[in-house]
Amino acid sequence: MVRGIKMRLMGLDVGERTIGVAVSDPFGWTAQGIMTIRRFETIENDVKQLKDLVTKYQVTQIVVGLPKNMNGTLGPSAEKCQNMADILRESTGLPVVLWDERLSTMAAERTLLEGNISRKKRKQVIDKMAAVIILQGYLDFRQKNKND
Repeated sequence: MVRGIKMRLMGLDVGERTIGVAVSDPFGWTAQGIMTIRRFETIENDVKQLKDLVTKYQVTQIVVGLPKNMNGTLGPSAEKCQNMADILRESTGLPVVLWDERLSTMAAERTLLEGNISRKKRKQVIDKMAAVIILQGYLDFRQKNKND
């Protein structure tokens, strides 16, 4: 937060079939999952839905998970996420950050398993939970570096 200005961020877990979406509280401290977008149509449709959420939640920055390989290299999935980040940057005019999301889906799965969530329910919320983990990781990093 800068001099009383609220800064809400959006975190995205971009996959082939879905996009998990999370937003921060107005102060940028905590991430909450809001939805999973099913990707059946065009990228334009995906972007329209995301822009509607940007407006609804008054988002000031977007964080897109970047699925790096374990050795730090970028594969085809990472290139698709970079492309989505570029499109969102251009279409929303907002700053878009790529955030290393290695193991975020595995962490989300583990959290849901520990919560005793059924397989069917896990499948419905895994992408949204991964978006929360991506965004919370970025928020924590930003907070830590602000205080150093």
